[in-house]
Amino acid sequence: MQTIDIGGITIGKGKPPYIIAEIGSNHNGDMELCRRLIDAAAQAGAHAVKFQSWSEKSLIAREEYDRNTVYDDKKKHFGTLREMVKAYQFTPDQHREAHAYCKKKGIVFCSTPFSDEEVDLLESLDVPFFKIASMDLVNTPFLRYVARKKRPLVISTGMATLAEIEQAVTAVREEGNSQIVLLHCISIYPPEYDTIHLRNMDTLRRAFNVPVGFSDHSLGTAIPLAAIALEACIIEKHFTLDKDMPGWDHAISADPSELRVIVEEGKNIFQALGSTERTVSQAEIEKRKKFRRSLVALHDMPAGHVITMADLTAKRPGTAISPQELPYVIGRKLVRDVQEDQVLDWKDLQ
Repeated sequence: MQTIDIGGITIGKGKPPYIIAEIGSNHNGDMELCRRLIDAAAQAGAHAVKFQSWSEKSLIAREEYDRNTVYDDKKKHFGTLREMVKAYQFTPDQHREAHAYCKKKGIVFCSTPFSDEEVDLLESLDVPFFKIASMDLVNTPFLRYVARKKRPLVISTGMATLAEIEQAVTAVREEGNSQIVLLHCISIYPPEYDTIHLRNMDTLRRAFNVPVGFSDHSLGTAIPLAAIALEACIIEKHFTLDKDMPGWDHAISADPSELRVIVEEGKNIFQALGSTERTVSQAEIEKRKKFRRSLVALHDMPAGHVITMADLTAKRPGTAISPQELPYVIGRKLVRDVQEDQVLDWKDLQ
C-alpha cells in the first residue's frame, strides 16, 4: 500500500497516526479565540489545525437561508442561518492571519475548501494538502478541480456508498493525482456507537489500496483511540476550548485535555501494535528466570537413587532444569544426595 507525504511527514501503514484538530468554525468568527485554539492544539501535540473555507455566498443557496430563520436551540444557534454564516465565515484575511500564526507556533495550517476560489486561496497559502468534506465526495467537477492542483487529497466518506467512493477515487486518479487518503466518517453529530463500524477502514484499504484514517464525530476519546488501534493513519477530531461555548460544533468537540489523550495515548497504541512477527524481548527472557519453573525434589533422595515421576515437582525459579526436559531426567541416577525441595541441577545427575 502506498504512503503519502504531507508536509514532510509520511502518512500510511506502519507510520504513526497524524492528528488533526478540526477547529472548523469553532473560532466563532473571533480571531482572538482562533489564536487560543491554535495555541491549545499545538500544546496538546496535534500535527495540524484545520479550518473550513466557506463564505456567505460559496456554500448555501438563498432558499436554504430562507428556510432556516428560526431555531429552538438558542445555545447552538443565534438569529437566522444567514446571520450565523456571516458571523462564522473565515475571510481571506483571516485565513492569512491564521496561517501566519500557525507557522509561528509550529503547527500545520490546513482547511476544507468549498469552492474553486477557496481552493485557489489555500493553494496560495501553500497548504500541504486539501481536505475534502463528505458532502463534496459526489461533487465530481469540484473534486477534479482540486485534484489538478497535484497536492494530496484527504477525503471524508460520510454518507457515501462504496460505489460513490469508487467514483470519487477514480475521478481524482484520472486527473493524474494518486495522492489520496480516505477518512472513514459518519456524518452524524454525534453518531450512535452501533453505526460507526470502524472495521470499514479495512474495507476501504482493501478496495482502493490507499491510506485510510478516521474523521470522528463521537463524544470522548474512546472511538478515535480504537481507530488508531485499527491502524487509522489520520485522526481528525473537532476541537474546542470549552464544550459549553455557544456555536455549532463545540458540544461534540474534544477539549484540550481530551485532545492530549488522543495524541499521547495514540502514540502509545501505535507503539504497542508493533509487528506481526512473534518475538520475545530481552526483558522477557530475563523474566523467565523468576517466573518459569525448574524441577524440584519432592523428598530427600540418596546418591544412586533412580529418578521417577513420583520424585519430582516443578517450582520457581526457572534457572535450572525445565519441566519440558523431564523426559531426559526420568530413569537417571543421582550422583549425590538431594534434599527435599531442592532445585535439581544437571550436575546432580549421572
